[in-house]
Amino acid sequence: MKKCCIICMIGLLVCIAYSCSNKGKTSVTDNAKTDSLMMPQYATGYQVRDSNGVRLLDVGKDYHFALVTTDDAVVPEGYTKVRVPIKNTICMTALQLSNFTILDAHDVVKGLTGTKNLFNKDILARVKDGRIVKIGMEGNFDTEMVLAANPDVIFISPFKRGGYDAIKETGITLVPHLGYKELDPLGQAEWIKFVGMFIGKEKEANEVFSGIEQRYNDIKALAAKSDYRPTVFSGEMHGGTWHAVGGKNYLAQIFRDAGAKYVINDEETAGENLEFEKMYELAANADYWRILNSHPGEFSYEALKASEPRNELFKSFKERKVIYCNMKDTPYYEISPVKPDVLLKDFVAIFHPELVESDYKPTFYYLLK
Repeated sequence: MKKCCIICMIGLLVCIAYSCSNKGKTSVTDNAKTDSLMMPQYATGYQVRDSNGVRLLDVGKDYHFALVTTDDAVVPEGYTKVRVPIKNTICMTALQLSNFTILDAHDVVKGLTGTKNLFNKDILARVKDGRIVKIGMEGNFDTEMVLAANPDVIFISPFKRGGYDAIKETGITLVPHLGYKELDPLGQAEWIKFVGMFIGKEKEANEVFSGIEQRYNDIKALAAKSDYRPTVFSGEMHGGTWHAVGGKNYLAQIFRDAGAKYVINDEETAGENLEFEKMYELAANADYWRILNSHPGEFSYEALKASEPRNELFKSFKERKVIYCNMKDTPYYEISPVKPDVLLKDFVAIFHPELVESDYKPTFYYLLK
């Protein structure tokens, strides 16, 4: 009996010792499991995989990063090593910033291009007291301010105006954030997980996105119950042309998911510039007209007519069915990228008001009175 007890005691001590020696360690299997959660389901601009315990992140076709937790980690050839979690970074766009906002990670943001159209009180306070510096606009960056932010990496939009040559000379790692190129609303929002991997908030990012995904798909399923499919078009005349989003644009997808038909069905993604006559041919009898702009003061049908007298010819103008969002009053680009579910519900409330609660208050878009 005594011998049996001694053997049991030894076994128990071995188990405890093994448990203690592995405390805080993450196995390759656990890493692979985590990476499967972080693998994008909707976003097409990045991919993530595990390689011998190292997280490999491929952004587009040309950018490759190895996210490591120790400096001596061995990474595959062609991959840029990034020690994570990063402590400091610079955001170039409101879309990028929205990812940090929803993950409660403003402490990591040390630099911005500017504060135009920014509403977030915490960000504005940080800029005011110097915790966040303004580095200038794309194409005209202030290198001294970039260095003052002391970023571990800088999130960039490489296919926009650019001007990154001066920043490249600093040796700071530039990480493309391609959320703006996504054609699926959930794909754009899924870049939350991309940022989460850099700042050590994978769990939070996955939970936040899962909630967005669930709510979006629930509202989409609700809209699908309606047999009525109103038609809708978008944009305004500016500088003699009408910039219309293409048929595969993420906004066109939101219209469809909200139970409407977008008047442009081509394969254009970003958009196209049309003559007024062409836009009128496509949308003269459309049921709704969506407009997003920055109008000083209160926008109105009179203001819409004053900007282009022919606007009154559209059926949606005559029947007072203009869907409107004023960026002077609403932090549209600041939060809509991470709230596609809210954006979708705004449109469902307009296209199919019978499907939402009677006291629903829109966040972004409402019918212009």
